[in-house]
Amino acid sequence: MTNHNNSRRKFLTQALMASAAAATPGFLFANGKNPLRFGAAEKVNLACVGIGNRGGEIIRELYNTGLANIVALCDVDMEAPHTLAILKQFPNVPRFKDFRQMFDKMGNQIEAVSIGTPDFSHFPITMMAIGLGKHVYVEKPMARTFQEVELMMKAAKKNRKVVTQMGNQGHSEANYFQFKSWTDAGIIKDVTAITAHMNMGRRWHRWDTKITSFPVAQPIPATLDWDIWQMQTKGHQFNKDFVNGQWRCWFDFGMGALGDWGAHILDTSHQFLDLGLPYEVNPIKLEGHNDFFYPTSTTLSFKFPKRGSMPPVEVKWYDGIDNLPPIPAGYGVQGLDPNIPPPSNGPISTAQLNPGKIIYSKDLTFKGGSHNSTLSVIPVEKAKEMASRLPVVPQSPSNHFANFLKACKGEEQTRSSFDIAGPLSQVFCLGVLAQWTGEKIVFDRKKKIITSSKNANELLIGPPPRKGWEQYYKV
Repeated sequence: MTNHNNSRRKFLTQALMASAAAATPGFLFANGKNPLRFGAAEKVNLACVGIGNRGGEIIRELYNTGLANIVALCDVDMEAPHTLAILKQFPNVPRFKDFRQMFDKMGNQIEAVSIGTPDFSHFPITMMAIGLGKHVYVEKPMARTFQEVELMMKAAKKNRKVVTQMGNQGHSEANYFQFKSWTDAGIIKDVTAITAHMNMGRRWHRWDTKITSFPVAQPIPATLDWDIWQMQTKGHQFNKDFVNGQWRCWFDFGMGALGDWGAHILDTSHQFLDLGLPYEVNPIKLEGHNDFFYPTSTTLSFKFPKRGSMPPVEVKWYDGIDNLPPIPAGYGVQGLDPNIPPPSNGPISTAQLNPGKIIYSKDLTFKGGSHNSTLSVIPVEKAKEMASRLPVVPQSPSNHFANFLKACKGEEQTRSSFDIAGPLSQVFCLGVLAQWTGEKIVFDRKKKIITSSKNANELLIGPPPRKGWEQYYKV
């Protein structure tokens, strides 16, 4: 955080000027064709960047809708064991290690792209795709830094014909429609506090938190293009603890437990309570804090101001195995929704508290899980009293993947488009800065700057991109 201050300051000025510029730079938007109109029976030609692990799951979900043709596959480690299942399923689809070469060679055949890569690499792939007029499905969170999310939103707004969707898949299921219905009906109103929690073990919990440097260099696997894997980041020597899910552990690459699960737990609260951006983020607890990877336990307080007739809201985030939130009277037993996917490093344990949230309003308290899990009024006596007054919740007309592809065809609107998912992702970016710096973040919502710390404000953008990646920061 201290070695790049001068270059950060210079890049801060350059990036802010570029993002505000009215002129469109040469590479972005200049040659992008407008998305095609589709007939009812036509499928969307989909290129897929990131084909192993979560990326592979996204590809299968999109393909299983029956609405997509897989026309290109791209991965920086194309011959790795975790890519083989997708390669076997689509043996005749062209393959690339570099997404830029994929777009150069097959741009005219690609109408949409799925991005299932590490958090930090969402940004350049998305920016190039939007600049070329391609619809984008990108896994959550949208990007690693606040400014990258800001630029992604501006790019999508500039090219309005491009359809965007962030991959918090529960945002097209029961929790979304219930929250919307209950808010519209006045069941959820006057919310003053939300507790969000994810208390399962994470990869970095096994590590020594007293480290003073990044791990030592190891031989690069023969199948991996390490240079492209790093994309715009400042550069690291290869180590196995940077790849295959381990990237989530590091401030330089991932967004920790908050970025991983926050979009599945706080998404509907954020949208339908119109929370926007917080004015303060306070790190209440950072156990095992260091300058390199995420704390083993974190408690954060996000404060949101009054919005119209809605009162101020404090959102508290708890992660860590032994960092359970306070539970209100009448909470009862929290069942584990079988539709909630397990963490990427193992199954969900039912021994403690399953991922979810507790929502406090002036008159009612609700408990809920993650992803598509619906809310319950607590205690149960109050739920029974209100049962006859609860509105009928409509069924989802399409899951998150079909919603994206139908939107590409002009049949629906995406439910987690960048104008909705962007501010949510930026909330997590601010939370990560509080975790990283250990400082209380005071944020100017109108100017979108941190006023409490010059260093933290520079981290809204982060270090300047590596040479050759600067063009993605121009809109």
